[in-house]
Amino acid sequence: MLRGRLRGISGHESERLTGPWTLAACASDAVVTPDALAGASLDWVTAHAPTTVAAVLREAGRWSLDGEPRRFDAHDWWFRCAFRNAPAAAGEQLWLCFDGLATLAHVWLNGEPLLQCDGMFTAHERRVDTQLRSENELVIRCRSLDAALAMRRPRPRWRVPMAEHQQLRWFRTTLLGRTPGWSPPAAPVGPWRDVRLERRRGVMLDDVRLQADGDGRLAVTARLDRLDHLDITQVELVVSRAGQETRGPLQLAADGVVTGALLVPAVARWWPHTHGEPALYDARIVLGQGDRETTVKLGAVGFRTVSVDTTEGDFAVRVNGVPVFCRGACWTPLDPVAFTDPPAALDHAFAQLVAGGMNMVRVCGTMVYESDAFLDRCDSYGVLLWQDFMFANFDYPDVPAFVEEVSIEARQQLARLQGRPSLAVLCGNSEGAQQAAMWGAERERWSPALFHELLAGLAHDHCPDVLYWPSSALGGDFPHQASAGTSSYYGVGAYLRPPDDARRADVRFATECLGFANIPDASSLAQLPGGPGANVHGAVWRTRAPRDLGAGWDFDDVRDHYVGHVFGVDAVALRQGDHERYLELGRIATGEMMAGAFTEWRRDGSRTRGALIWFLRDLWHGAGWGVVDAGGEPKPAWHLLRRSLAPVAIGITDEGGNGLAVHVVNDHATPLDAEIVLTLVRQGDVVVGTGRRRVAIAPRSARATNAVVFLEGFRDVGYAYRFGPPPHDAVVATLRDPAGALIGRAVHWIGAAPAV
Repeated sequence: MLRGRLRGISGHESERLTGPWTLAACASDAVVTPDALAGASLDWVTAHAPTTVAAVLREAGRWSLDGEPRRFDAHDWWFRCAFRNAPAAAGEQLWLCFDGLATLAHVWLNGEPLLQCDGMFTAHERRVDTQLRSENELVIRCRSLDAALAMRRPRPRWRVPMAEHQQLRWFRTTLLGRTPGWSPPAAPVGPWRDVRLERRRGVMLDDVRLQADGDGRLAVTARLDRLDHLDITQVELVVSRAGQETRGPLQLAADGVVTGALLVPAVARWWPHTHGEPALYDARIVLGQGDRETTVKLGAVGFRTVSVDTTEGDFAVRVNGVPVFCRGACWTPLDPVAFTDPPAALDHAFAQLVAGGMNMVRVCGTMVYESDAFLDRCDSYGVLLWQDFMFANFDYPDVPAFVEEVSIEARQQLARLQGRPSLAVLCGNSEGAQQAAMWGAERERWSPALFHELLAGLAHDHCPDVLYWPSSALGGDFPHQASAGTSSYYGVGAYLRPPDDARRADVRFATECLGFANIPDASSLAQLPGGPGANVHGAVWRTRAPRDLGAGWDFDDVRDHYVGHVFGVDAVALRQGDHERYLELGRIATGEMMAGAFTEWRRDGSRTRGALIWFLRDLWHGAGWGVVDAGGEPKPAWHLLRRSLAPVAIGITDEGGNGLAVHVVNDHATPLDAEIVLTLVRQGDVVVGTGRRRVAIAPRSARATNAVVFLEGFRDVGYAYRFGPPPHDAVVATLRDPAGALIGRAVHWIGAAPAV
């Protein structure tokens, strides 16, 4: 079942089973068959759609993230759904499709066993023509994961401190909800993706493969299954955009294999939004003619090339041959309880990505595979995708049953991902090699066959035009070496390094970085339990402060450290004496640190090729890692960071005895003609020096200019030589277009910024 690219087949119908659904819990193995439910005294709750246990209880008012924690993995959970069905017509097939069941599930239809699954990331379907009646009952039992974890198994060769249970490595499920310290306690249990009844008529396509290049060539292969005696004499591939249509014949072999390609003339290439237009085309296959014509919708395709240069420790992404500085964030589910994304919420989130200058998101192995709607928006908004397989940190087993389950999961996900113009990198796991190395495992353990052979082979087979990278931190003499390959960079951040470490570390590509407990606006803090009175001293705040399990510090402490650096104040004393001012400075400090790091990384001469912050959005309300709060509102840090991420940006760096450098970056395909105005300011608004200079920046390039050239004669602009007191407090660089419109502004403080 590899139908990931299919968007619909004419004559087919798909109906989501919306219920009514009911849900009940019982002790592990207290009830094991549907027949025993009638005699059990269970408390049934009504649900309006297939969804997780936590989402059902939240909707019923029986649980919330703001209430008492609950272990959803501790019980068995039973779901029941009653639905009607019209009998199958002649030549029609009926299928029940389960897009995701979390995690250990048994399914019965009208009292008869239908399927059993042991992983939440694998979809299942069963033909049910003979089992369906006019009135039906579907029953799902989700077994207690805690009970399964309690069974004795071999010990791992290294530990994963962030996980509450080391033997989660045996189960294909998410770490979300199971990592105290950074994810809310809402472990997904139940049908977390749709349950559907499909009626199939005429034909079915399977194992659809698409591959588009930058010259307008789209190649397709698929396997055709005739569901009746339809005689097909003509098969065409059709690609269209803006009213222009291109058609090309496909070959249908006797064994049902469909192959062929077409060339779109004068093709519009797909670009990340920072570098051009993410041009998309609609693709479909048409089988037969006239009244017997069947249309198979394949969705949107984009024509582009993506390559990654990994020679000599580099990790340089190029789209259509053009180097792209990849900046963005690690994605988190918009609703970490139900794992559903309403279209408007997805559009809002992607609009924020674009407005914030971000051109890449990473779906991390600690999360879940995102929906087709999410992938569609990566394509349409021009946001590159770094896609992890859902593996993170653990010493995963290599027993045959586990490997087979992973193979099925990977093939299904690759079928959804292949042919997408936004897909830039496929990655085997999140920090797996790093965890093994940091825990002291032998070097040979850093490269298990699961990631270096199995997934590598499957990725190459399904997505030959996309780089496969075995682990998110990899490439140096040790996996987490920042100056080679990819790394999780937290030198500026968790490790309390000074800002210049962003340059000294020589970061090549940070797949995650700059973890800060970013404080949201007061309106967002008011959503915390306790309302507007919630503060950093309170138990709720401390519970939601992101932390590494077992560490004697949390990310509030990290933020306090940088408040001291940016403003020259004692953050602890300020917190005790003026809590509101403490919050205001904290909101600014983390944004300034992130913006400064990206200015370093994007400057002319930098070897950094990309960096993705950890996270885009908080999983729940509080001062989380996200630059967007859990309600979808940008935090102050987002507004500060966007200055450095914009397609055309200006920044200032301190070059020591060489003075200050003013950097302008131009990602656009056209030259930038602009003016830089440099202003030296004292006491807030007293101008003590100014100068201007016209600059012409070539397309997709960066340029650095020494600040001294803007002024008459030599000035110690960066206060490097310290001849007497500082002559000014701040240096402001403003970038304007020829008409005088503001493009960007950067500020460099001589010493600490004023904490006023």
